[in-house]
Amino acid sequence: MKNVRKLPVGRIGSMLCAATGAMFLASQSVYAANTVQLSSADNYPHKSIRVIDPFAAAGASDIIGRLIGQKFQERYGQSMVLDNRPGAGGNIAAKLAAEATPDGYTLFNVVVLSLAPSVSLYTQPGFDAMKDFAYVTSLAAGSYVMVALPSFSAKTIQELVTLAKSQPGKIGYGSSGIGGPVHIAGELLKSRAGINLLHVPYKGAAPIMTAVASGEVPIGFPSVAGALPLLKAGRVVPIAVTSAQRSKTLPNVPTIAESGYPGYDITPWYGIGAPANTPPAIVRALNVALGEIVTQPDVQAALAAQGLDAAASTPEKMRDIVRNAIATCAKIIKDVGIKLE
Repeated sequence: MKNVRKLPVGRIGSMLCAATGAMFLASQSVYAANTVQLSSADNYPHKSIRVIDPFAAAGASDIIGRLIGQKFQERYGQSMVLDNRPGAGGNIAAKLAAEATPDGYTLFNVVVLSLAPSVSLYTQPGFDAMKDFAYVTSLAAGSYVMVALPSFSAKTIQELVTLAKSQPGKIGYGSSGIGGPVHIAGELLKSRAGINLLHVPYKGAAPIMTAVASGEVPIGFPSVAGALPLLKAGRVVPIAVTSAQRSKTLPNVPTIAESGYPGYDITPWYGIGAPANTPPAIVRALNVALGEIVTQPDVQAALAAQGLDAAASTPEKMRDIVRNAIATCAKIIKDVGIKLE
């Protein structure tokens, strides 16, 4: 196969993965690798890599995984084969990945806001999120967007808070399920604003959008990608996004943080992990390789079409993202008393 590279694993002269800014956005990141010639024993990867995904095909993590996998095969001549293992809020896939052989040939599609709540919601999730994984890199960051019908009287977060205080417990918001990231986002807003919204769980972004567009619930928190069709059609309007930074897909929509609640941040992060004890040289080499893939303009454009911002990081930063999400989710779950039914 022509123009196929090999990852810089083995007798590595030097390897640098540096990033600028707290989010290590891929467009701002600098990746470089200087390596000596590898021996045949160091020839990684020499076979296909299995990537365990915690959700069904066509979800955000699956789309990201297939996009990155295609580019990986083009560069390195080996495929990344997605193994979709949905169920138990992502715990089935996480347990499977944690127990896999740590040789670089099994990776894990990390959906941070699926992994993080499990620590508090499940007494025996079957894995330890901080001990059982070697985090490789983040790949993308997104946002959820609060949407409403154009006729809804509240056009801003402050107007919603005022309305909710006048009608405690009567304004419902649609989420993708109990204990899920959208539920966490709604409860965090309730806590920060001192309001009482009614939680109405659905099974994903599409049912949320249907419920809002039909007037079944006044507001919903779909993903940006899930909201785009009805936003573009003008059937719903955006109020605010949940991430710390504005979405590049919806640059004119303010964040909840800048709408009067600084520090509010529910950012859905997606990344790659590996079983703990995967050789550090492989982790670093994958970090560089995947970071370089994410910087490609066509990859960034493809992610943007899904309402996602390309975002690569060091392994250490990815671990921090997971750790911080666990702490945030744990506090909200405890304060609100969220329990799985």
